[in-house]
Amino acid sequence: MFEDLDKSYLWHPYTQMRDWIEGDVVVVERGEGFYLIDTKGRKYVDGVASIWCNVWGHGKKELVNAIIEQTKKLQHSTLLGLSNIPAVLLAKKLAEISPGNLSKVFYTENGASAVEVALKMAIQYWKNQGIDKNLIISLENGYHGDTAGAMSVSGTEFFFSQYESLLFKSLKAPSPYCYRCTKECMWCVEKFAEIVEKRRDEIAAAILESMVQMAGGGIVFPKGYLKEIEKICRENEILLILDEIATGLGRTGKMFACEHEGVVPDIMTLGKMLSGGYLPISAVLTNDEIFEKFLGEYHEGKMLAHGHTFTGNPITCSVALRNLELYEEEKLLDRLKEKIDYLSKAVKGFEEYSIVGDIRSLGFFAAIELVKDKESKEPFTAEDKINYKITRYALEKGVFLRPIVNILFIVPPLAVDLQTLEKIIDAANYVLSRIEDEHRGAGNQY
Repeated sequence: MFEDLDKSYLWHPYTQMRDWIEGDVVVVERGEGFYLIDTKGRKYVDGVASIWCNVWGHGKKELVNAIIEQTKKLQHSTLLGLSNIPAVLLAKKLAEISPGNLSKVFYTENGASAVEVALKMAIQYWKNQGIDKNLIISLENGYHGDTAGAMSVSGTEFFFSQYESLLFKSLKAPSPYCYRCTKECMWCVEKFAEIVEKRRDEIAAAILESMVQMAGGGIVFPKGYLKEIEKICRENEILLILDEIATGLGRTGKMFACEHEGVVPDIMTLGKMLSGGYLPISAVLTNDEIFEKFLGEYHEGKMLAHGHTFTGNPITCSVALRNLELYEEEKLLDRLKEKIDYLSKAVKGFEEYSIVGDIRSLGFFAAIELVKDKESKEPFTAEDKINYKITRYALEKGVFLRPIVNILFIVPPLAVDLQTLEKIIDAANYVLSRIEDEHRGAGNQY
């Protein structure tokens, strides 16, 4: 019943609907711990944390209770002209735990919207001082969201090439994609510096994901890269925006990914795991120095002209605050270390597969790049539909995995137990063996 209704009425994100309509549809009815349960009673381990956002699994009583209790008090009240207690308390908490001097918090509802706010902050910061800086520099293979501004500073052409006419011009520096780079190590830093040197008087800010380009392929920055980018920005009076939507709040093993290299951005975006994956919320953090440049007389128009209907919603802020409290109460990051070690060692075993070209990880995630030929690094392409096979074969083993083209991602909920993590690894092994066998049998078919 629900499968047919889905095919009749739903349009799914990042999905070729012709293939979807022709295939089998899994309709999730409920969640239980680290499992998703469909309408037929089948259980699947949530191996990608509901797209990298679920922290505690489904039905965490403390988070459910936080939502219920706040719903009894106040469902929604605007931050335009009013405030509310959960929004205030969450902002205080974020300021306390964030790196450096990031003491001001602006809320929105998703990662792309947070990036839009960060870009507007950066441009207007200079405008409010009478300085005309309009360019943003970002990285190839970067991904910052699907709204127009976020797409403009992203570098994943496969996703966004159809919308080029909607996008504003930005500068693109090479990605530190070491596996596919033919230059010497850190060449990409030199190139970034060259671009900045030529356009420094026009560049308002640099934006990049913090330590890992997740949607671009799980590309982990080489040691020292982020610190060098920070140095270049500081020397050239360019604001540094770090997108920690996917990498922040523990995914890389530290609360914030930038802490791996002692980097403090001028502006930082957070999302995904902020509410534990229970409700949509994101935040943009900045420092007093930037905040103060937006102060002035009302008629001067220096205010940040941005806001959404549900900005600072008290229910989402309540569950986000309770989520961050649980990080501390349950010593989540300390408990994560054993699982990070296990995952790191387990995925190294995938090197034996002839279709595995590169394995990348930092903290509690792994990205396995599949290739047709290990020596030449020839990748599988979208036409090979490797992504479909990864998901289908993983479901056969009772695990949900959502790849990106030819990249198999393992991104479990942070609180997952070792036994469940082993099931994810077993399913990944099964997926790789099935695809390898098919590839060998297909000969030159691919």
